[in-house]
Amino acid sequence: MEYGIQLPVQSQSTLYTEPWEAAAGPDDLVAVARAAESAGFGYVASCDHVAIPRRLAPAMSTVWYDPVATLAYLAAATEDIRLLSHVAVVGLRHPLLTAKQYATLDHLSNGRLILGVGAGHVAEEFAALGLDFRQRGALLDECVDALRAALGPEEFPEHHGKFYDFQGLGQRPRPAQPHVPVWVGGSSPAAVRRAALKGDGWLPQGDPRDRLPAQIAELTRLREEAGIGEPLTVGAIAEPLYIGRPGWDVGRRTLTGTAEELAESLRAYRAMGVHQIQVRFRSRARTELTDQIAAFGAEVAPHL
Repeated sequence: MEYGIQLPVQSQSTLYTEPWEAAAGPDDLVAVARAAESAGFGYVASCDHVAIPRRLAPAMSTVWYDPVATLAYLAAATEDIRLLSHVAVVGLRHPLLTAKQYATLDHLSNGRLILGVGAGHVAEEFAALGLDFRQRGALLDECVDALRAALGPEEFPEHHGKFYDFQGLGQRPRPAQPHVPVWVGGSSPAAVRRAALKGDGWLPQGDPRDRLPAQIAELTRLREEAGIGEPLTVGAIAEPLYIGRPGWDVGRRTLTGTAEELAESLRAYRAMGVHQIQVRFRSRARTELTDQIAAFGAEVAPHL
């Protein structure tokens, strides 16, 4: 079972941000990404929001780094770790624009991109960009199809759909990967169906453990009925972690304990059929976070 991490600093929702992140910046992002790479993490991830309306700013904050710029910056500071957009709201942009950005990122990083996509949830973002929020699911469905074409091997991709229509327009550089993995985010019935029928992977939106087996069974059923034989990378977002016995309040949901205890708990995800888990650590400073990342890679991961 592989493991990855959503980067701190680059998104600062009050739901999960630690106080130290408010004053953090590029150097901290690089340090965390390099620590994750050294610890054997499969990927680092960055979120996507264009603009946050005033009504949501107290909870979500307005700190949301651009994922393409952030992952490209970190690509230059790392060597092997994969770069995941978790998730890009691709319906906010024309697929040719998205393809240009992410194909360049994949090219510059020597094939390390995983394109995570989602429908989005902020109505004002869609309205500001002249898009119908009510059509976000349909937009995403077609965007995935258009991006499959635009991120494929053809220099002059072709797509004809309801929202987008293009042909005879060349884009280089092409992605370094012959097939850029597309992981579909979301836990609604529509999102699960989209992941099953259109995705190479599924990124649930924080489903608790007791919901995952039914969701995974539905993914399997939908793919079997559609005759899709290729494997699907099933993901999960684990509970917050703290390796050891913390001397501070890490919250009641946080899993704490020895490396063996944490590994035993996390192995339950593998038994459900999960292939990769996204982990998050409680921390009071960057150094505490990088220490937790290192301890996870050295002490917990070998038991997974």
